[in-house]
Amino acid sequence: MKNARIVRTALALAVCSSAVAAAPVAATARTPGRVTVADPAQYVVPFVGTRPGAPSFGLGDGAGNTFPGAAAPLGMVQWSPDTVAYQYGGYAYDDDRIRGFSLTHISGAGCGDYGNIPFLPVLDGAPADFAEFSHADESASPGSYAVTFGNGVRTELAATPRSGIARFSYPAGHTASLTVDPGQGFNDASGYVALGTDSISGYTDSGGFCGTANRYRIYFSVVFDRPFSSSGIVAAGRVDTGRRSASGSSKGIAPQPARTAAAQAARPAGGGEQQEGVRPEAVPRASGAKALVSFDTAAGPTVTARVGISFVSVEGARANLAAEQAGAGFDQVRDAARRSWNDLLGRVAVGGGTTRERRVLYTALYHAMLHPSVLSDSDGRYPGFDGQVHTVPAGHARYADFSGWDVYRSQTQLLALLAPAEAADIAASIVDQGARAGYFDRWTLAADGTGVMVGDPLPIIAAGIHAFGATGFDAAALVRQAVAGRQDDRERPGHGPYDRIGYVPAGTDGTWGSAATTLEYTSADFAVAQLAARIGDGASYDLLMHRSTGWRSLFNGASGYLQPRRSDHAWPAFTPDQQDEYVEGSAAQYTWMVPYNHRGLFDAMGGDGAVTARLDAFLADLNAGPGSEHAFMGNEPSLKAPWAYVYAGRPDRTQDVVRRALTTLFGDGPDGEVGNDDLGELSAWAVWAALGMYPQVPGRAELVLAGPLFPAVTVRRGGDGPVIELSAPGASAAARYVHGLAVDGRASTRPWVGEDFVRNGGRLDFTLGTDPAPGLGGDPADAPPSFDVGPARPVTGAVGGPAAKCLDVRSGGTADGTPVQLYGCNGTEAQRWTRASDGTLRALGKCLDVSASRSDAGAPVQLWQCNDTGAQQWWPKADGTLVSTPSGRCLDLAGGATADGTPAQLSDCAGTGARAWTVPG
Repeated sequence: MKNARIVRTALALAVCSSAVAAAPVAATARTPGRVTVADPAQYVVPFVGTRPGAPSFGLGDGAGNTFPGAAAPLGMVQWSPDTVAYQYGGYAYDDDRIRGFSLTHISGAGCGDYGNIPFLPVLDGAPADFAEFSHADESASPGSYAVTFGNGVRTELAATPRSGIARFSYPAGHTASLTVDPGQGFNDASGYVALGTDSISGYTDSGGFCGTANRYRIYFSVVFDRPFSSSGIVAAGRVDTGRRSASGSSKGIAPQPARTAAAQAARPAGGGEQQEGVRPEAVPRASGAKALVSFDTAAGPTVTARVGISFVSVEGARANLAAEQAGAGFDQVRDAARRSWNDLLGRVAVGGGTTRERRVLYTALYHAMLHPSVLSDSDGRYPGFDGQVHTVPAGHARYADFSGWDVYRSQTQLLALLAPAEAADIAASIVDQGARAGYFDRWTLAADGTGVMVGDPLPIIAAGIHAFGATGFDAAALVRQAVAGRQDDRERPGHGPYDRIGYVPAGTDGTWGSAATTLEYTSADFAVAQLAARIGDGASYDLLMHRSTGWRSLFNGASGYLQPRRSDHAWPAFTPDQQDEYVEGSAAQYTWMVPYNHRGLFDAMGGDGAVTARLDAFLADLNAGPGSEHAFMGNEPSLKAPWAYVYAGRPDRTQDVVRRALTTLFGDGPDGEVGNDDLGELSAWAVWAALGMYPQVPGRAELVLAGPLFPAVTVRRGGDGPVIELSAPGASAAARYVHGLAVDGRASTRPWVGEDFVRNGGRLDFTLGTDPAPGLGGDPADAPPSFDVGPARPVTGAVGGPAAKCLDVRSGGTADGTPVQLYGCNGTEAQRWTRASDGTLRALGKCLDVSASRSDAGAPVQLWQCNDTGAQQWWPKADGTLVSTPSGRCLDLAGGATADGTPAQLSDCAGTGARAWTVPG
């Protein structure tokens, strides 16, 4: 099956293979320089994350919110048990009651949706709300799930990408029965069911993720291996065998926390924590569309059901079932699903390590590869964000379920590393969503947007996928749409002031967390700028790179934090642990969120020594919750902080903290995650941490290094793509410090590798020890690149202006506030300006500055101590204008005069000669 797409692997193996024997016990093999692992699926524990592993902090009950059921990689179907106690994901490990096996789930979200069309095997034609079970009678592995109820009924489930197969075994002496209810979901749902002689079909309508207005319709078709002995519709607890179809609805059971700007604004002041993710008793009433069917089991106690689903039509559901199972038996489908998972999981092959360490790694990799979910049918049809049905080009697929705010940080990069063909289709799906919706939403589910969370993450995802070499999508269209979307209120609430003054002011209508939103927008601008550069779009690159400097407008040199700021540039009252104007985190946690320019941020903070001390204090507690001065590694804003030491010349501290986080925050039990997995983002972080490398910069593919947990690792890019090999003899939980490194056989002191290594493959040989080696990687020249807007090396010279005169510091003064003026060129130090790499213009040891950070026309321009703020950012454009980046206004002269001594000021950019300047370089 060379070059097979992930979404087709299960089908191909099921159809082309006969039943196979159980896979052998996993073993590690070494080919020359490479590692392989037989059956990595045996190390996956799907129950990880189904029990809280930390306090809730008001965000999803402190659990991974995963589900243990049957799913294929990136599959549309996730056939999984739902417990009576509701937890996001549908399954609460500490409950012993299953109320059904629904066909759709999302793994790890902090809100509820899907949980559609639950099946429940029952006895003797009597509907039931639930059945009791014991974990001793339950098992799960990639692609399959099984449980035996206390009443003796056994359920076995397996999945292909768009279909599932179930084997229900009933105890002797009872009538074998089953209920199916398309009118139920985790949220409010309605549905329709139609009964045949050996089949059931229909659809469900639901939505309401995080209390929003998203909607979707899922069609289903299920066929059994024998005709019904009786069938009907459940009404008032009884079965009406005279009815062959029904419609009905039910109220949802999922809590709906406030995770949009509108919902946040509607919360009462001092409203306390958001709703938790668990409800101990959550049995929805029958919808009115619940069917009950019974079977004659005289010839055998086991009934097999095959089900296909589609977001297009019932006919599409039937076609998906036929295409992906083609008559294969349960064992064949189950074993094919395992092989498809082994192909994907085996792309990260490790040698050595403990059983627990392998379980943590491969379980995290499994959870990271569940989403996004394929949306298109086997014939390529899919529902678009415009409400119409479209067809994807042959050989490709469309994907849905983008937890944008979460997964752009490292999950989609991991997917692009291991499955570049699928990742390119995911990026193409993003382009398609934006084109058909007219904007990029932040968190999309099925074929609709939700507006959940903040920022502009979908363009970051596509840019990162492209950086990792998955280039098979229309990158130019992505850049065009992303640039246009910057002016769309749906995509970027608060974009007006962001473009006028460089940041979203505190209290801006329609936004949630002005400081957090600003930092999300600057990351998006940076990431798309990198994609624009790759495709030769210099104008977009220039615009977006200069907009990415907006973080400087929030940096308060007096406190050393990135703080909320009012529209008049004043600083509101502030504490580092405040959550006000941030999102699911504190000021202390968000202050590190300039991953593309750590150098600029660290210089503003006082340099590497000060930064190292601050990181040490910040990471002393790894999971302190959102309202803390310490890290909150159970949520996304803190995930990059442990890797930031590398930019400060202390990679040994990264090596220690990353290993400490991996070994203490992740485990192989049900409580093995300390926060919402968010469609694989926390799990992806754990995979990167175990590999000892991380994609720190959004929209780029350099990898910051720590040290691998395993003595030997082989990473395969796709089925037969480039290979990355890691060798670290003696690696262990304790042996975490890098004492030596060779890259492709050549000694290196750089604690990072470049984009070419990721794209082309290569070999890293680590020498590890149990004691720190703080000198290695400590030379500033060895730090990973930070990206700023000025020249790589400072350039010094005069700034020429109108009338062949020069920009001048009045009287050569050096006091803060000294006016800057036009004056005849005289070659003095007062006219000797240095264009620095951080986007500043410097003279006499200070910076060209806009008075009081003003952005209005007429604001005076002066000399001021360099303070890394936006007021000191200048953008020399090709037309000769010199733009104050935050305000978008130009350096000008009062009254348009050109006499010696005319003071400089800001003015609207109108392209007049008075605003033409030449800068050094």
